[in-house]
Amino acid sequence: MQKTDILGKLQGIVGDRNVSTSSAELYCYSCDASQIRGMPDYVIRPENTEQVSKVVKVAYDHEIPVTARGAATGLAGGAVPVEGGIVLDMSSMDKIEELDLDNLQVVVESGVVQAKLNAVLEPYGFFFPPDPGSSAMCTIGGLIGNNGSGMRSVKYGTTRSYVLGLEVVMADGTIINTGSKVMKSVSGYSLTDLYVGSEGTLGVITKAILKVIALPKERSVLLASFETPELAGQAVVKTLASGIVPSACEILDRNIIEAINTYDPSIGIPEAGAILLFEVDGTENAVIEGIGMVSEVCRSLATSVKTASDKAERDEIWAARKMVGAAISRLDPMRTRVYVGEDVGVPIKQIPAMLHKVREISKEFDLPIMTYGHIGDGNLHTGMCIDVMEDGDWEKLNKAADKIHHEALGLEGTVTAEHGVGGARADFMALEVGNALDLMVAIKKALDPKGIMNPGKMGL
Repeated sequence: MQKTDILGKLQGIVGDRNVSTSSAELYCYSCDASQIRGMPDYVIRPENTEQVSKVVKVAYDHEIPVTARGAATGLAGGAVPVEGGIVLDMSSMDKIEELDLDNLQVVVESGVVQAKLNAVLEPYGFFFPPDPGSSAMCTIGGLIGNNGSGMRSVKYGTTRSYVLGLEVVMADGTIINTGSKVMKSVSGYSLTDLYVGSEGTLGVITKAILKVIALPKERSVLLASFETPELAGQAVVKTLASGIVPSACEILDRNIIEAINTYDPSIGIPEAGAILLFEVDGTENAVIEGIGMVSEVCRSLATSVKTASDKAERDEIWAARKMVGAAISRLDPMRTRVYVGEDVGVPIKQIPAMLHKVREISKEFDLPIMTYGHIGDGNLHTGMCIDVMEDGDWEKLNKAADKIHHEALGLEGTVTAEHGVGGARADFMALEVGNALDLMVAIKKALDPKGIMNPGKMGL
């Protein structure tokens, strides 16, 4: 069938205004925040599940690749159409369909923005815990597709813990529902879990039943300064081993601190080799006790320990943490942040070792590496900036990233703790998961026999 005939079919499904084929518009959908690129042939903006189903059926019949896309805040190329075809822009499907708070759950379309959902829930005293740095933009579908998490996963877990059921459009256009509105069920395979983290390679998520929980009564933040990142890592291990479960535990190294203070001098993060930010939430008494316990554990390793005096100071500290991404690129105007090797995870006891290895890699390649991230669950982000016009810088960057990945795997860790595999880390899948990759490929072939669902991703 001619391309014009396919275009006519797609326009007949979603309307002319919801189909883009101009070069300028297609280019806008050719990337995310990673270095992965791919130009689509069509951009479709469906408004409901029925339209998604019909579009995917056309794609299946004509073996056209389909890549679902939310806000494109991804850092691994997951939403990039590397083999062309159709991009499904899911952002118009943004309805919060049901607030069933007596049952501690909501039903939402996949294009709902995470922060919007929490803004709706807050007046009722509830929240959806996964809290990525992109929460003001990222969509629920993207969070589910990547099993996103963020700063509070050390206590509350990842997105997977909150997905009770899904509506999914399969590769042939069939609509299925997984899971249910009950809190637990053992009726058959856990298909919901299969789709969480599948990065759009097994179908298009159109709707989700999500578990929500009550907002904690109080929160408090403790800031501990250390001479080195390794000492900070030891403090994290010691804190968690003592039975304390902070709601968040973040690290900022010396380079990140300098970047934040350069970006916004009014914040005044104290200079140190590394800083840990601990948040404890719960009842007032539980918060007071928890902060006291964290403080006691850290004092033997830290140079200073300080607790936020009030909500304003607490919010200011978290605002500083959330501006890290922007601040990194401002430290040296001749250098640009490049997202590679930025999402490793290691077992808790290996945190100090991984921090030490990152410092060694930085020295080996004479490449500044700014370390930050969700250290409470072993997830480290290694921010690297280069002069993108220098081939030598790219070579150093890629070698450093490759070594960071291998060092994490050598410590029984992972090359991606929350950002996803996409196209950026596909080459590491066989190394990390071994012959389990064969099983993943078999599942992919069974559910997507023509290989049209987000092809070229996850090493599949």
